[in-house]
Amino acid sequence: MSDTPQVLLQHHLKKLKLPTFQGEYAKLARQCATEGKDHVQYLLRLCELELIERERRMIERRIKAAKFPSTKSLDSFDFKAIPSLNKPLTMELARCEWVDRRENVIALGPSGTGKTHVSLGLGLAACQKGLKVRFNTASALVHELIEATDERRLQRLQKTLASQDLLIIDELGFVPLSKTGAELLFEVISQRYERGSIIITSNLPFDEWTEVFGSERLTGAILDRLTHHVHILEMNGESFRLRESRKARN
Repeated sequence: MSDTPQVLLQHHLKKLKLPTFQGEYAKLARQCATEGKDHVQYLLRLCELELIERERRMIERRIKAAKFPSTKSLDSFDFKAIPSLNKPLTMELARCEWVDRRENVIALGPSGTGKTHVSLGLGLAACQKGLKVRFNTASALVHELIEATDERRLQRLQKTLASQDLLIIDELGFVPLSKTGAELLFEVISQRYERGSIIITSNLPFDEWTEVFGSERLTGAILDRLTHHVHILEMNGESFRLRESRKARN
C-alpha cells in the first residue's frame, strides 16, 4: 500500500505529459531536502527543468522538420578563410530579427566557399529561436514543385512553403531551370514577398541569373522581389574543398 501514492503520481504525470517531472521529482526532492529548500523552491526547480527539456525537444523537432542535409552552426565556420564575408553582419543575422521583419539574405560566391554552411548556420539559429524553417536545394525544390503539379497537390505544397518563417533555397545557378520550373520557383518567391523570409545561395552574380531562369523579364521580376529588403553576403575566396585536397596531397 505504501507504493500506491507513487504509482498514482507516476500515472498522473504521464497523463499530464510531464516526463521531466516524472524522471526527476524523487532525485530533486532529496537534493532540495539536503539543501534545506522549501516546497516552492522545489516546485520551481522542477518546472524549470521541465521547460528546459520541453524547449530542447521543440528545437529538435524544428531541426528535423527543416530537412537540413547536415546540422552546422556558425561557430564552426572559418571566417578567416573567407575575408570577403562580413562577419559582424553574419553574426547579427544569426539573431534572426531580419526574419521577423520578413527580409531576405542572398549569399553569392564561387563553389566551395561555405555558402551552404552559412545558410545552415542561419537556419539552425532560426530553429533555436522558435521559427519554422525549410531547407531545399533549388533543383530539388523545383523537382518537388513539378511533381506536385503533376499529382494535383501543388496548392498544398505551396501552402506548406508559404507557412515557413524561413525558406532556404541552396545552390541556385548550378543547374539551368526549365521554363515550367522557373515559373514555379518565381511563384514561390512571389508568394513570400514581404510575407516570409528567404535565404538564397548562388555561385552566379546577379547579372548571370538569366542563364538560370531563361528569361530576362522573369529574372528581373524575381530580383525585384528578392532584393527589395535584402542582406547580401559576398563570399569570394578559395574553395574549402580544394584547400583541404591540397593539404592532403602535401
